[in-house]
Amino acid sequence: MHESIREKKKILVEGGQATMLDIDFGTYPFVTSSNPSAGGMCTGLGIPPRSLGDLIGVVKAYTTRVGSGPFPTEILGKGGDILRTAGMEFGTTTGRPRRCGWIDIAALRYCCQINGFSSLNLTKLDVLSEFSEIKIGVSYKQAGGKTLESFPADLQALEQIQVEYEVIPGWKCDISSIRSYEELPWAARLYVQRIEELLGTPIHYIGVGPGRDALICK
Repeated sequence: MHESIREKKKILVEGGQATMLDIDFGTYPFVTSSNPSAGGMCTGLGIPPRSLGDLIGVVKAYTTRVGSGPFPTEILGKGGDILRTAGMEFGTTTGRPRRCGWIDIAALRYCCQINGFSSLNLTKLDVLSEFSEIKIGVSYKQAGGKTLESFPADLQALEQIQVEYEVIPGWKCDISSIRSYEELPWAARLYVQRIEELLGTPIHYIGVGPGRDALICK
C-alpha cells in the first residue's frame, strides 16, 4: 500500500458502519469497538494523514439506526413503516428491522466536522418518493427553547432535546430512471439544495435507486 502511495496511485478506502457508531465520537455506549470515522484510515490502516485526498461522505436521504440509542428524528408508526418497507431497511443477516426517521442536520453537520468531507453522496433519495411532505430536522432545542450550537456530548441531553423541523413538499413520482440532476422534480432538487445549504458541504452524487447505475453525478 505504501509503495502505491509513493507511486501516487489511486487508493480507494471504503469505511464500514458510521461516524455515530465511532467509539470516540459516536453515541457511546451505543457504538462499535473501533473508529469508522475518517481518522480510522490513519489508525487502522497506517496511512499518513497528509496522504489522504478527497473524503466523500455517504449518507442516506433519511436517517436509520439499528438497536437501542438516542434517535431524535425517529418516525414512529405508519410513517416509519413506509420508510422501512420502501428502503428495505432490514438487517442483511438477521432481518432485524431498522429504526427510521427524517434526516438529522445537527448530527450530519457533526459528522461533516469530524470527518472533513469534501463532498457527499446522498443515497436512497427515491425512497422519499412515497411522501407528500418531507421533513428536515434542522436544529436541536433544549427544554427551555434554547437552540444548541453543537451536537451534545451528553447522551442524556441528546435524549431530552426537541427537534426543529422544516417541511418541504414531496415529489410523489418515480425518480429511479433519472440520470441527470436537471431532470429531477423541482421538489427533489429543493430537498438536495436545502441540505447543501444547511451543511455547507456540496452533494456531488445522488442515489436514486438500488441499481449500480442508479446514480446522478451532480
